[in-house]
Amino acid sequence: MTETLIQYIEVGAELGRTWGPLIVLVLMAIESSFIPFPSEVVMIPAGFLAARGELLPPDPHIGLIVAIVAGILGSLLGAFVNYGLSLRLGRPFLYRYGRYFFLPPAALERAEEVFRRHGEITTFVCRLIPAVRQLISIPAGLSRMRFGRFALFTGLGAGIWVVILSLAGYAMGKETRQMTYAELIPAGEALVGDNLLWIFLGIALIVAVYIWLHRRIMHGSPH
Repeated sequence: MTETLIQYIEVGAELGRTWGPLIVLVLMAIESSFIPFPSEVVMIPAGFLAARGELLPPDPHIGLIVAIVAGILGSLLGAFVNYGLSLRLGRPFLYRYGRYFFLPPAALERAEEVFRRHGEITTFVCRLIPAVRQLISIPAGLSRMRFGRFALFTGLGAGIWVVILSLAGYAMGKETRQMTYAELIPAGEALVGDNLLWIFLGIALIVAVYIWLHRRIMHGSPH
């Protein structure tokens, strides 16, 4: 799918000077919902265009911040759609009709298994894992996870991923102006992949600190 979408990036780049933040928000909302859509083809070009001053607003630093905020808001919007539909429709409906909306039973079972095994923190961690990233909102809705916690964990996880991709695109936009959009996505994915170990180590540290604080607060002395 990524290769198919690359050809449309140049069209999006032309619109970015006027509608850039809105395009990022809408596409990331689609990516974060049940419709399969790679975030790499949205946020890497957004960072790239911001570095070149080709994204509204034209200032590179402000453009990068705006792109990141739009990406996070879009991710939250799509996740809220999944959460709300799961909450309203329920498990029987999703397992019976989900296959018609890119939600096969096997994928739903896998998402529920991950959520049951590791708990609510998966709504944070799984936002950084392809294939599970969009689906993890569904078991959160089915289990009636508190919306405030769901929004917080989803926003943090989505925010980290959006920042990583945006900075990868921004770094390449600063380094070269000769790179084509067809070369941009693979190069950005490679840049993220080369640093994936450090990214996950940082995430593991964040999760470990959260678990430690949670246990300390919940099981500590009232004095």
